Amino acid sequence: MSERVPMNSTKKLFRIVEELRERNGARVSELATSLDLPKSTIHRHLKTLEKLEYAMKAGDIYHVGSQFLYVGTAVHNRENAYAHIEPRIKELASETEERVQFMIEEHGYMVYVHRETGAHAVQTNTQLGKQMPIHATSGGKAILAELTDEEVSDIIERRGLSKITENTITDEGEFFDELQEIRENGVSYNDQEYIDGLRSVSVPVVKPSGRPLGAIGISGPLNRFKDDIYRQELPDKLLGVVNEVELNMKYS
Repeated sequence: MSERVPMNSTKKLFRIVEELRERNGARVSELATSLDLPKSTIHRHLKTLEKLEYAMKAGDIYHVGSQFLYVGTAVHNRENAYAHIEPRIKELASETEERVQFMIEEHGYMVYVHRETGAHAVQTNTQLGKQMPIHATSGGKAILAELTDEEVSDIIERRGLSKITENTITDEGEFFDELQEIRENGVSYNDQEYIDGLRSVSVPVVKPSGRPLGAIGISGPLNRFKDDIYRQELPDKLLGVVNEVELNMKYS
C-alpha cells in the first residue's frame, strides 16, 4: 500500500499538468470537474507545482510553467546526432516549401522531436512531443522497419493497429508485408492513413550500431504529393539528407 499511494499521487499530478496543457490554462473548479477530483486535491497539487515553478497563476487561472519548456529542451540534446539533423530539417522545409519533421519512437508511439514548416506547408495538429499512432505514420513505419519482427510484435501487442482512416492498415500480416517493402526500398509512405487528404514520405535514420535513431519525413496534400514528386523526387531528397546525417554520426 505504501508504494501505491505515492504512485497514485504522481499520476494525479501529471493528469493535472496534461489538462492544463490541453486547456491552455484552467481554474481549480474546471480541473476538478474535468478530472473528477476534489478541489482540495487539485489545489494542493497546483500549489506544489507553483512553488516549484512548474505552474504559474494569472488571476484565478493556472497555466503550465516555463520550467517545463526548460526541461523539454533536454530531449533535443539527448542524442548528439540531433544537432546534425535540425539544420537539415530547416533546409528541406525551405527547399520543398512543405512540412518536414524528425521523429523518434518512444513507448511504442511516434513522437515529433523537430519540425519545420515551409511556405506552403499544411497546418496539422503535430505538436512537438505529441505521441502519435506509430502504425499510421510514414515516420513510425520507417522506424519500425529497422526493428526486429519480435520488437514490432511487442509494440503492436501494446498499442494495437487501430483504424484511424479508411486507409489505415489494421491487419497485422499486411502491416508486416509493408514493413518488409520498406526494408527493401529504404523509404516509407503514408497515403492518407492518419489524416484524409494528407500524404507523407519518410526515411529511417540509423545509428552506426545499426539501431534506429528516428526518421525524417515530409508531409503535404494530395494535390502536390502525387506521381513522381511523391514516389521519386521527395524520397531522393530524403535519402540524400539521411545519408549525410548518418555519415556525420559515423565519423564525427
